[in-house]
Amino acid sequence: MSSMDEALSATAMTAERPPRWPGWHSHLKGSDLGWSLAFLVPYAALFAAFVIYPVGYGLWMGSDPRLYAELLADPRYVGTALNTLVFVGLAVNLEMLLALLLSGFFARRRRWIKALLVVFLLPWTLPAVPAFLSFHWMLVAYQAGLLDRLLWVLFGIEGPFWLGHGWLALACDIVAVIWKWLPLWTLVLLAGRMAIPKDLYESAAIDGASACERFRYITLPLIASLYVISSLIAAIWAFSDFTPVFFVSGGAPAFSSEVIATLAVHYALDFAHPELAVAAGLSTLIVLLPLVVLLMRRLKATEVLL
Repeated sequence: MSSMDEALSATAMTAERPPRWPGWHSHLKGSDLGWSLAFLVPYAALFAAFVIYPVGYGLWMGSDPRLYAELLADPRYVGTALNTLVFVGLAVNLEMLLALLLSGFFARRRRWIKALLVVFLLPWTLPAVPAFLSFHWMLVAYQAGLLDRLLWVLFGIEGPFWLGHGWLALACDIVAVIWKWLPLWTLVLLAGRMAIPKDLYESAAIDGASACERFRYITLPLIASLYVISSLIAAIWAFSDFTPVFFVSGGAPAFSSEVIATLAVHYALDFAHPELAVAAGLSTLIVLLPLVVLLMRRLKATEVLL
């Protein structure tokens, strides 16, 4: 066999053999390996202590099927599940729709609009608990709260007892959560708008496209993926966040405006039944998992390459 044949045979054997990736330890020896382990072990220990163990323990606590039968037998849970769907559905869709519209307004290059954007972002920068407590005290005192007092002074109208009816209290919770998170999603969609090349808008304007047509055929397709991802994150946060309902309406009156996150807190702290609280939290996976799948499929369907 000639040297050329041997080289070709060795090349063929190398091509057939799958590539072998070197292990991380093959590049780290001696003191480098020691320092790597010294930095890695504390993070791994913290991750195991504060993520793996709590999640695993929670899944173990909520693994008893009798807990879910007890949940369904509780009339408070059934009403709370309905409140949660209404709360998440209205809050997420309204805040994302408003964020889409306001991002177009703030995309204008004017100084007073930029100054207004800074003021508009202030609710998002405030801590959640004081912000929602301020909503609570504006609504809780009939004729003494800020909102009712303004209605009386400006229009001579006696405002309603905002937290005295379940659906009205839930509406107040929805308004509060939209007020808190609308600036964030407006800023995210504004960044998406600013990433779109201006040449596309200029070319469309030269071709005679109106502002509505440019929004429909350029802006919407190019930020659709960002809109879907933002909606997914907002929905997950809305399902898991108990602060808006807990601090604005407190579930008043008589648990009629509760959501699952706040009901789980009551199960754990007020009723001393932490297993039922974990089961209530895990029950939201029935809605969250299909929601994630649908949104991710929609995300793949709306992919657009710039």
